[in-house]
Amino acid sequence: MILSNITVPLLGAVDTAVLGHLSSPEYLSGVAIGASVISMLLWAFGFLRMGTTGLVARAPDSGAAWLLRALALAGTLGAALWLLAIPLLPTIVQWMNASADAAPHARDYLQIRLLSAPLALANFALLGFFIGRRDSRSPLLVLVAANLLNILLDLWLIIGLGMGARGAAWASVSADLCGFVLGGYLLVRRHRGAWEGLRRVSRYTEFWPWRKIHPWLELLRINTDLFIRTCLLLFTLTFFTAQGAALGDAVLAGNAILLQLLMMTSYGLDGFAHATEALVGNAIGRRNMPQFNRTVRAAGVLALASALLITAVLLTGRDWILPLFTAIPAVLDVAQGHYPWLCALPLIAVWSYQLDGVFIGAGKSRQMRDTMFIATVTVFLPCWWFTRQYDNTGIWLSLFLWFSARSAGLMVYFYYYTKKNYWL
Repeated sequence: MILSNITVPLLGAVDTAVLGHLSSPEYLSGVAIGASVISMLLWAFGFLRMGTTGLVARAPDSGAAWLLRALALAGTLGAALWLLAIPLLPTIVQWMNASADAAPHARDYLQIRLLSAPLALANFALLGFFIGRRDSRSPLLVLVAANLLNILLDLWLIIGLGMGARGAAWASVSADLCGFVLGGYLLVRRHRGAWEGLRRVSRYTEFWPWRKIHPWLELLRINTDLFIRTCLLLFTLTFFTAQGAALGDAVLAGNAILLQLLMMTSYGLDGFAHATEALVGNAIGRRNMPQFNRTVRAAGVLALASALLITAVLLTGRDWILPLFTAIPAVLDVAQGHYPWLCALPLIAVWSYQLDGVFIGAGKSRQMRDTMFIATVTVFLPCWWFTRQYDNTGIWLSLFLWFSARSAGLMVYFYYYTKKNYWL
């Protein structure tokens, strides 16, 4: 799962590295804005992955039915997203404080990326099913293949054909299509029983919501909490990007590089969280508290060890990591000046990732929603407001405290539920 997750931010990191070596920062700034917006729009529906994982893990016998419901919901939401977002793109880019030079590149990027929105959301559902079935190899194959294709197309379209932001977007669309096709193939090849169940359930009249509403209500209940939680998360990261954009293209580009590195560390640490989702869900489904406790303890120790290792690599590797992303002096200065924040974040954020996995696996989505709301509304936004005079340093301080509040809030919930034995 760690290898699988690291390939996800690699897609954005390659875009950043290739564009960061072009002659002007406006290309990198435009794609940074576009990528931030597309992440907000698509990852707002990341509940399709998280919700599917928990439901399949807790009830593996009905995994095919949960996957089909998630795929139907993904196709509907993806089509609606494409239809609604296209007319609003100029307003969205303007809200992101894009400069006059970067705005056209951001709009071009978004118009193309939204074409694959239904496929991207369907991929969330497929990955959620694989993880819920404790199949970590299929997500690895899907994500590695998709991102290798993205890297090759980035080099060809951006550098070879000089397509700039449009080339980065078409490369990502192709990666989404590749992931969906390969995911479907692996579903048929490795989960023959689930595939047959999928075909059987799709013909079963009681599957559809007007015949049997309760499973759909359960799916919507869990996914609504996760949707709100993910929207708050993406609002924070998008707001962070927008405030950096208001300080100029160099600050925006420098923050984009640090955020790409943060995403790589986050997705790597999320590998333990995703494994925890499946194992905790299985333990809850079997009402096996010893298995639950062993899973939480082992995953927590390994996640902390990984966070320490990541921090050590970041601390010792600054002089060779940052030049991989850009050779523009102004952008490099911004990234180097705020690099210490990046080094400190893995040790704080690891607990929010790990406990997210516990609560997703246990189906406790409301607690995740409430913690994210408190961290965003009562910590991040007030801190940004009172530290505006410190410019980019204030923005990074706000992000650091936001991660700290998320970790602390989930720890309080975990302690309370464990003491009261509310997991089962």
